[in-house]
Amino acid sequence: MDLSRGASVFREGDQGDQLYFIVSGKVKLGRTSPDGRESLLAILGPGELFGEMALFDPSPRTATATAVSETRLAGLKNESLNALLRTRPEVSAQLLQALARRLRRTNDSLSDLVFSDVPGRVAKALLDLADRFGRPATDGVLVAHELTQEELAQLVGASRETVNKALAEFVQRGWLRLEARAVVILDMQRLRQRSR
Repeated sequence: MDLSRGASVFREGDQGDQLYFIVSGKVKLGRTSPDGRESLLAILGPGELFGEMALFDPSPRTATATAVSETRLAGLKNESLNALLRTRPEVSAQLLQALARRLRRTNDSLSDLVFSDVPGRVAKALLDLADRFGRPATDGVLVAHELTQEELAQLVGASRETVNKALAEFVQRGWLRLEARAVVILDMQRLRQRSR
């Protein structure tokens, strides 16, 4: 399945019968509050899977999945997964590992909301995105996260204005340079210290 930026894979509340593997591109998982505010749960990239909860718990989808870049997905329906698990039991261990990583990331995010200030959460989010999507640049690490400032704010659970203020502070200190839907991290060590 090929998607352009902004295309939805599924919406919160939809019934689900398959999981998706990201072949290329990035997908955001988000939720909407009753008053319309949005929160990003995760940004996922190549090699990661999502939508698996619907296969193990037939409740409606708990999030909306949307492409944040040109994205290619491979889908696996429930009946195909069951057949695969019977013939290749090692796939179960890989699925459990993926679920454990997702749960660990969720626990870390919850902890950060309670114990970290907004600049610390922004620094940590940028470092996480750098670990997963960064590539060397001449003066640092280019992180083409492909998120708008609003989406970055939703990812760290803060207002866009507060996140912009944190980013401006990091730029002023020489820790990073802002680019369109990307940052270049110039001082990884200082950013890492600020994320604690």
